[in-house]
Amino acid sequence: MKQNGHCPQEQVCSCSPTSSIGFEKIILRPDIAVKIKEINEKLDAIATQKYIFKFVENGSNSTRERPGRAQSTSLIDEEEICGRVDEKNELLSKLLCESSDSPKGLHIISIIGMGGMGKTTLAQLACNHEEVKRKFDKILWVCVSETFEEFRVAKAIVEALDGHESRLGEFQSLIKHIYESVAGMCFLLVLDDVWDGNYTKWEPFFHCLKNGLHGSKILVTTRKKSVASMMGSTNIISIKELTEEECRLLFNKIAFSDRPIKECEKLEQIGRKIANKCKGLPLAAKIIGSLMRSKETEEEWRRILNSGLWKVEEIEKGILSSLLLSYNDLPSKVKKCFSYCAIFPKDYNIEKDRLITLWMAQGYLDTEHDEEMESKGEEYFGILASRSFFQEFTKSYDNCIMQCKMHDMVHDFGQFISQNECLSMEISGLNAINSFDEKVRHLLLIVGNGASFPVSTCGVKRMRSLIIDYSRYFHLYLNGKILERLFRESTSLRVLEFGDWARSLQLGPLTRIPRNIERLVHLRYLNLSNQSIRKLPDTLCELYNLQKLDISCCCKLKELPQGIGKLINMRYLLNYGTISLRYMPVGIGRLTSLRTLDEFYVSGGGGIDGRKACRLESLRSLELLQVCGIRRLGNVTDVGEAKRLELDKMKNLSCLKLLFNKEEGDGQRRKNEDDQLLLEFLQPPPNLRKLLIGSYRGKTVFPPWMMSLTNLRSLDLDDCENCEKLPPLGKLPSLEKLSISFMCSVKRVDNEILGIESDHHDSSSCSSSSVTIAFPKLKSLTISWMLELEDWDYGIAKRGNAFISIMPRLSSLTFDSCPKLKALPDHFHQTTTLKEFNIGWNCGLLEKRYRKGEGEDWHKISHIPNLEIGP
Repeated sequence: MKQNGHCPQEQVCSCSPTSSIGFEKIILRPDIAVKIKEINEKLDAIATQKYIFKFVENGSNSTRERPGRAQSTSLIDEEEICGRVDEKNELLSKLLCESSDSPKGLHIISIIGMGGMGKTTLAQLACNHEEVKRKFDKILWVCVSETFEEFRVAKAIVEALDGHESRLGEFQSLIKHIYESVAGMCFLLVLDDVWDGNYTKWEPFFHCLKNGLHGSKILVTTRKKSVASMMGSTNIISIKELTEEECRLLFNKIAFSDRPIKECEKLEQIGRKIANKCKGLPLAAKIIGSLMRSKETEEEWRRILNSGLWKVEEIEKGILSSLLLSYNDLPSKVKKCFSYCAIFPKDYNIEKDRLITLWMAQGYLDTEHDEEMESKGEEYFGILASRSFFQEFTKSYDNCIMQCKMHDMVHDFGQFISQNECLSMEISGLNAINSFDEKVRHLLLIVGNGASFPVSTCGVKRMRSLIIDYSRYFHLYLNGKILERLFRESTSLRVLEFGDWARSLQLGPLTRIPRNIERLVHLRYLNLSNQSIRKLPDTLCELYNLQKLDISCCCKLKELPQGIGKLINMRYLLNYGTISLRYMPVGIGRLTSLRTLDEFYVSGGGGIDGRKACRLESLRSLELLQVCGIRRLGNVTDVGEAKRLELDKMKNLSCLKLLFNKEEGDGQRRKNEDDQLLLEFLQPPPNLRKLLIGSYRGKTVFPPWMMSLTNLRSLDLDDCENCEKLPPLGKLPSLEKLSISFMCSVKRVDNEILGIESDHHDSSSCSSSSVTIAFPKLKSLTISWMLELEDWDYGIAKRGNAFISIMPRLSSLTFDSCPKLKALPDHFHQTTTLKEFNIGWNCGLLEKRYRKGEGEDWHKISHIPNLEIGP
């Protein structure tokens, strides 16, 4: 089965130092940035006065988003691309055509063009072409960026080949792995955004990649012809500016989106003149088009057309003026949010929720009345996304943006605007940094292999953000004395983050947190996730401004400090995976600002002082809670506790996780009836959107309140070992994502799961033209570790005279570890909406049935775009 190792939407990034800025001419003109900064400060002062004196903006002059405006779409959506037909056809020809006189050896194709021309977009279009996907066994995508760091590029290629995190720690081991992996494989490797022309760095890759089959190709995007020559390109495709017509079409597609026809006609001539000022650059047309989309009147359009910013000296032939115009039009608070994004390196996958947390910690999300800061952050993110400051969005099953990137040119512009206040840099080995520019306020350090903790006391006193990212490496020297010094000097910090060690599959180096952490009185966001901490100091409870504490996967942490109730401004307590916690302290019930409590651990007694442990019913006081997990419900001895919790009255709750396990080491077996009764009393509010039920021992997992969840979007049923039948989930009207796993007593799936009775029931009530729909909105279905499941047969196609429509919107279907399942019902084969079909590990019978070209049912699924058959 041919498959894509990493499609272009999920690029493997190579983060690099960002000490150099692409606007060479601007570096000689710091007065421009200083002037912009002075103007911004004046605007901020005006905005503050407006708030104090309750001034109201005049509606005719206010800038607002047009209602119903679509967000920016992916760059690989072919319908959003204007022009580039000849370049695309030429590239496809080079990728697909092989002749007897084709040169032997590795075929390297380079796309050359200046920044903002659409080189990456052209490569993405080619990689997503159906004929290209059929031709190559694997399509690998690696972002290289300005510094060609051999270890990181090799690691990214290995991970694209293997499809998972690599634990290899030596460059030669990675090169050897690549050499062996590509043997017998016809691959396409895309090296995006290559700058470095040093052949000695490229040579080992060239030699090991030659071990692939004849017909394998490497596609390079670069701004430099010298790089293409150095890499031995057999073909070079140069992309030029768009024609005036193509540029105008791209501008119009964005600027006139969802606008009434008469309004479009009135603004067409002005729009043509604005589009011409973009000088054929796709990025400029996209940025200005996004800006004009928010402009309502002809006067506003003329003001942009006649702006003096078009006359700014030409940097990259017009990109700067486009960015300045769009930036200048942003609200002052959103400008601050944008400039903060310069803290991330180029090609960095920016998580939306994390970014909003960082904005919140810096105080950029001031709200009025009862508005949530998180909602304001979503609004600001949406403004920047709609203006094309972000791109390459990764979305969830329900089409919500989860991650994004910034174009290199936009990133350079952000650095220019921030004037060195935001900085990202990479260090490795013993190259510790002794001091920082005093202007630096926000610092992200990417720590290389073998590096010691890099921060000295010089230059950190006024720092407001410090993010240490060492998740890609396995060794970092970090001890309590270093942290004590950091806490003593960095008293202005609002953000302190020690990276995400989840990807390294091991715990981080922190074993203790010094008591003088109390000096960080301004701290609002503290991330200690995936560390080896066993105890948090009680002085942490003096951080009264703390809004978010992330201790996720600190699996050695035994208890939380008793004074945690002092943290009255805490909005997020992220403690997923803190499996060694024995209980929750009583102060949890006083954290009335909490929006998220990942996991509340029900105490099992075991010598714990009852005065220390928080009872389940204490959660009732957390009225603002939106996300909550309750673990070890098997420890509940009095079901009345669950009843007194009155979970159904927590109207803000949207996501709930109920785990019925007991404390480890407690061998006492629970009764089925206890879990069933407890689940009935844990009725959530009707507006719940996500629900997980796990480690449940009842015989049925369909409590009386389940059908009241008319807004439920996602449901996970995990480890319900005594349930022999799946409940009638097809009745849930809003369900979009369903995951069922480890239900080892289920042997058959029948019509009961649909919630539709067989046709001898109520057939007279169905008209001849009616249609009954089961799972009307389900998009994603995952069935895993159903070890006894043998048959999936509804046994009905009609209900009386009514036709039955089953999962009409299903787009993703996954089976994993279902060794006895023989076949699937026809509605899975016949649906036209299915885009992904995966049969994973330990599904031998299904794998045989659907094997490409051989399986008896292969012809039923061959039309599905993305297929994965077998591990």
